[in-house]
Amino acid sequence: MDLAIAKAVITGGASGLGFATAQRVIDAGGQVVLLDINDEQGAASAATLGERAAFQKTDVADEISVKTVMKQANEIMGGITFAVNCAGIATAGRTLGRDGPWPSENFNKVIQVNLVGSFNVTKEAAAFMQHNDPTEDGERGVIISTASIAAFEGQIGQAAYSASKGGIVGMMLPIAREFAQFGIRVNTIAPGIFLTPMVASMPDAVQESLARQIPFPPRLGRPEEYADTAAFIYSTTMVNGETIRVDGAIRMQPK
Repeated sequence: MDLAIAKAVITGGASGLGFATAQRVIDAGGQVVLLDINDEQGAASAATLGERAAFQKTDVADEISVKTVMKQANEIMGGITFAVNCAGIATAGRTLGRDGPWPSENFNKVIQVNLVGSFNVTKEAAAFMQHNDPTEDGERGVIISTASIAAFEGQIGQAAYSASKGGIVGMMLPIAREFAQFGIRVNTIAPGIFLTPMVASMPDAVQESLARQIPFPPRLGRPEEYADTAAFIYSTTMVNGETIRVDGAIRMQPK
């Protein structure tokens, strides 16, 4: 797939990993529709990217919202060839905390946004991709979801977050096998500790402590490195049904 003619929908596209990926698509010559819950930041980010970018307010946990904006994105760009799931929340809490068991409502919300949200976008994007004209290899589209190294080494307090990201990894292969008949590839990126807006809001001392835990390079990941990985996946047809860790060889400790 050629990024220069990509028609991408990117959730969480207003900032962080999503925005960096959108910038990568725009720089290559493609089109992007940013999907984000933050309408003010989303509109500003689309304006920054220029005339080949647009924004649609989206609640990925709401199936109707996703259906609606995917139809709009398809109309805006004249198709969809690339979908990237970057929207997510990282609400944490000990399963048995000082105030008692963690409310299931909190657990459910993380699952609904991170896991069900990724599923919603995946299926609705694929519904349009299946009608694309195929490439010489028979490709019609590429879908990337964002897991986390917490899917494999979740820390104390990350039960919900790890479950949601582990679910993303787990559903990838069955969907990739199913979508093979349509020529749609499905992959997952599992980032380590990246300099996202959430991490950037932490005190410098905390950021430095996190960076020291990474074997090499001993620094926080840059959103552009996530975007480079997404671009590699999009352009490399043989990469399918795979989870790629982008983490500097870190393996998270219990806490």
